[in-house]
Amino acid sequence: MSTPPEAHAKPGTAGAHSGPVAGLVLGALGVVFGDIGTSPLYTFQECLHHPHLDVSAANIYGVVSLLFWSLTLVVTLKYVALLMLADNRGEGGIMALVTLLPREYRSAPKGRIAFVSVLVIAGAALLFGDGVITPAISVLSAMEGLGIANEGLKPYIVPLTVGILVGLFAIQRQGTGSLGRLFGPVMVAWFLCIGGLGLYSTLAWPGIWAALSPTYALAYFSEHGLPGAAILGSVVLAVTGGEALYADMGHFGRRPIRIAWLAVAYPCLVLSYAGQGARILSDPSAASNPFFSQVPAGAWTYALVALAAGATVIASQGLISAVFSLTHQAIRLGYLPRVLTRHTSSEVEGQIYVPLANWGLAIACITLVLLFQESSKLAAAFGLAVSGTMGITSAVFFYVTWKVWGWPRWRSALLLVALLGLDLPFFAATCLKFFDGGYLPFLLGAGLFVIMTTFFAGRALLSEHLAASGAAIPDFLAEIKRSPPVRLPGLGVVMTAHGSGIPAVLMRMTRRFHVLHEYVFVLTANTEAAPFVEPEARLRVEPLGDGLFRVIVSYGYMEDPVIASAVLHAIREAGLVVSREQVTYVLGRESFMATDRGQMSGVREALFAFLSRNAADPSLYFQLPPQQVLEIGTRVDL
Repeated sequence: MSTPPEAHAKPGTAGAHSGPVAGLVLGALGVVFGDIGTSPLYTFQECLHHPHLDVSAANIYGVVSLLFWSLTLVVTLKYVALLMLADNRGEGGIMALVTLLPREYRSAPKGRIAFVSVLVIAGAALLFGDGVITPAISVLSAMEGLGIANEGLKPYIVPLTVGILVGLFAIQRQGTGSLGRLFGPVMVAWFLCIGGLGLYSTLAWPGIWAALSPTYALAYFSEHGLPGAAILGSVVLAVTGGEALYADMGHFGRRPIRIAWLAVAYPCLVLSYAGQGARILSDPSAASNPFFSQVPAGAWTYALVALAAGATVIASQGLISAVFSLTHQAIRLGYLPRVLTRHTSSEVEGQIYVPLANWGLAIACITLVLLFQESSKLAAAFGLAVSGTMGITSAVFFYVTWKVWGWPRWRSALLLVALLGLDLPFFAATCLKFFDGGYLPFLLGAGLFVIMTTFFAGRALLSEHLAASGAAIPDFLAEIKRSPPVRLPGLGVVMTAHGSGIPAVLMRMTRRFHVLHEYVFVLTANTEAAPFVEPEARLRVEPLGDGLFRVIVSYGYMEDPVIASAVLHAIREAGLVVSREQVTYVLGRESFMATDRGQMSGVREALFAFLSRNAADPSLYFQLPPQQVLEIGTRVDL
């Protein structure tokens, strides 16, 4: 079967990444590793804030060991080696992970939500919360270096941070590909700088390299016991970019991200943390700010602050890009209402820009900076969201290995236990900081969880209501034979979410207005579990009789539906002589009564009604010519 020429998916290249690997590696360094790459600015310092932790050699060795093994086990082993194998045609992240599962694990009847979908929504909601905090803490921590260089500059730290954040979000519309090319060289300079500084610092205390042995991490817990485990709430700051790394896989691809991590980011981070430990051991006064203490005060500090400022702007990019991907995937999978999305690359389908998500994040980040004023206060809020998401991702990965990869259940369960053995201690430690700021990402995540579950359940109930309000095809054809409606010239495209039966909006046209177009397409735009749909599977046209046709158009969850193009192609396939101007697109418009008589509570239905009213205009979302759109409304109580 032929395919609409304007469909987004390309044969054999869906989810592929074109261009030289070196360019993609550079782009990945500029976008994907910004968050985790700037963690050395504040992570070691936060580890030393724990009251029981004095600056002794045993404690410093223990912290360096914990940081090294966290990077190795969580990022290198879990995310880079394992989870990046679980992609949906190139797309990564927790939303892509759930789409790999059979439908029965993702959906439930009568507006209920399957257990795995609940997990995924919770994980995505927490990651959204993390995306709010990352830009704020990253840029603010870099700007605080000015206060170390010159006490008189402290009043300018917050205004400069706000200005940088405004500029960062303002340039997002350029797309992650162009930003990666812009940011890549800066991040290469940053990684070489922190790696070089770390290596130089270790020359003063070369024995620090012994801390790479896991015995020092174990000795730390042996000495401090359960109270000492609270330090994991700060150690987790070193791995907060892991989830964004996975979610950003669709922007650059698996191989470039792995090369960038193993060849550049990982070794330089290890050098940086080892160097900070060595610096403190050789000069205990450096514990107040171990990162900036690696350079002499004065001009060198200003230069490092300038580079750190550029790097932390880039650090925010990984989470921002991940939020764009998650938002787009959540919309296409029915967890969020439609919003406008722009594709920013003709070569890489996964590179997108979501204006509403961008400016929502901007407002939230700037508000946090103005409220908290200091990165150390924000650090208490950081980590809980991403450690929660890490645990949820492990749980969903268990279902993928078992139900999709066909592993024996015991083998999948063993892997789950191993992964949760990494995730749960971090999550428990960050929960200890709940009242010190950890409540912030939790509240943000909880709010998004309520929104996403309510919208998903409301759409399911609405779909069932509309299906019940329609009619079987033979009954409808018999009805229009008994009482023929006035046939209007041209083609009416009646859009419906169901691939069977006659939709309620078409029933209202014939029963209330006694009119019907000469030709009618009952069109359903399906979102498949894959990110892209192969060209030959894009369109299906089935004649129903009496001028009616069933048209099914399929799109991947990373594609934008181009309905007008699909309709023109379906006209040719159906053998009709209808011009583009003779097509009328008929949409149903529901308003909700929000009472307690339906299956949803009045409060939840009111929220669903608000979300539905504020969704993007269907004619814009489906790229329909607005002058050819007809909307027919009805009132519904779910």
